[in-house]
Amino acid sequence: MSNESVTKKNRRTLILLALVLSAPFVASYMLYFWNVRPQTVNYGDLIEVRQLKGTGLNDADRTIFRMRDLRGKWVLMSIDSGACDEQCQKKLYYMRQVRTYQNTEMDRIERLWLIDDEQKPSPEVLSDYEGMHVILAKNSELLKEVPAVGSQHDHIYLIDPIGNLMMRFPKDPDPGKMAKDIKRLLKVSQLEHAMGTDMKH
Repeated sequence: MSNESVTKKNRRTLILLALVLSAPFVASYMLYFWNVRPQTVNYGDLIEVRQLKGTGLNDADRTIFRMRDLRGKWVLMSIDSGACDEQCQKKLYYMRQVRTYQNTEMDRIERLWLIDDEQKPSPEVLSDYEGMHVILAKNSELLKEVPAVGSQHDHIYLIDPIGNLMMRFPKDPDPGKMAKDIKRLLKVSQLEHAMGTDMKH
């Protein structure tokens, strides 16, 4: 057998081995992002994947905000009035706690509050949730593609690292179950990223 034939055979073997080893991870990722999964896998509702378009205004420095500014991160998103009533503050608290729960992985998650009216959030609320992106988004295209069972104010949403809105948590969610959903997604996406990097080498 020639050296060229041996090389081709070895390459085919390596490719086949890589496919076999990667299959469980690819399948797990599909469970979340495609419509081929058991209904009991996730707590949040998987929704039709869509990219959010449009711009907003950063409350902190009045610069233009676009979703691509957070590309590469998972994003927990809340939509609410700047007045931020008790339910609004509960959502912001859950978002902070769910992110903190991820421990060493928490830096892979951003928090986003889209304010859909002209009310200005209080300094107390802003100081309680330091590090969150607070965006003035009234009449923005950002809001038009966000689905809700009742009101957009009822939900916490999840956006994936390439900017796709893909999950919606119910009103008055269980933060423990939310955290487990996100922990699983972080694990699967990390494996997928590592797998893709290995294949390039």
